[in-house]
Amino acid sequence: MKKGIVFMMALGLAAGLTACGGSGSAAGGGGQAGSGQTGGEAAAPQGADQGESIHFTLAMVDNTSSNYYKGASKIAECVSEATEGKITITIQAGGTLGGESDTLDMAIQGDLDIASCANSVLANYIPEMNILDQAFLWDSADQANYAVEHELGDLIQAKANAQGIHVIGYMESGFRDVFSTKPIQSMADFKGVKIRVMQNDGQLMAFTSFGANPIALSASEQFTALQQGTIDACENAVSNCWINKFYEAGVNSVINTKHCFVYIPLCMSDNAWNKIPEDLRDTFVKAVWEGCREQWKYLDESNEEAKGKLEEAGVAFYDVDVEEMKAAYTAEQQKNGTSYDEEWIAAVDAAKAAVQ
Repeated sequence: MKKGIVFMMALGLAAGLTACGGSGSAAGGGGQAGSGQTGGEAAAPQGADQGESIHFTLAMVDNTSSNYYKGASKIAECVSEATEGKITITIQAGGTLGGESDTLDMAIQGDLDIASCANSVLANYIPEMNILDQAFLWDSADQANYAVEHELGDLIQAKANAQGIHVIGYMESGFRDVFSTKPIQSMADFKGVKIRVMQNDGQLMAFTSFGANPIALSASEQFTALQQGTIDACENAVSNCWINKFYEAGVNSVINTKHCFVYIPLCMSDNAWNKIPEDLRDTFVKAVWEGCREQWKYLDESNEEAKGKLEEAGVAFYDVDVEEMKAAYTAEQQKNGTSYDEEWIAAVDAAKAAVQ
């Protein structure tokens, strides 16, 4: 795609966003800082002194058609508006700066301002976060969100600071479902199914307990693997099934498992954090969180839209006995002696108690 076309797409997206604070004006009212042009510099807001502005780069693997990019654009808009153009964010989408592990490493080393990554990637540096990789951990998105806004978020922040980064907010890909080339209507139907899953102990253990055969595979290889029969299934948020056109690669079934919840923490390097004047830090973080909460809404909208489009494309949606799957997973955890840090267990329990 030519850069000029990408630029116009970014402007079009920004124009469709509601301004932060609910004022109802168009996004980027102060200029193009919130447009998040891929592969280029977003201009400073009109009226801002560019010499006094602080410019940050946020890297993400998702492309410009995703709700995640729309959310990142909202974050950039909120930050620019809240700081009156003193802080602007450029979004590098589509993995142009590398994969999630690569960009997180860059942020930790101080070579990138803000990296976005799945919580399981950050867990490589914060092992206690493996508690979030469990299947069926949360009963609702509200419960999951409450956790990172309160005690659990505080624990993550303390560990992240020790690694030289600041978690300034959480986007999310939310609950994940299974996409399969054949119907799966019960746990028994998982037997022998070759499924690409996230490579963390929680997910590997979960699908093994269901009777499936979890396979290590890069996310970028899923489409071809489905086409060639290397895998029978994969899993993610429903919107990803539509965006990645898995239905063209043989997927004819979506199984409503909601087997795990995935966060996308935004990890800012110490170098970048220290550029923010102390009197602007609270304002900056509050604005980032405001944009993140909007992304949560975009995700819900995107999932609903994707479901309708997939059904029109001939993809069927199936429910399964989730309680049976939970029991199998719990038994597998007990068999393997799985355990987690007591303080982190308490933080998870506190969120569950607070949001029923």
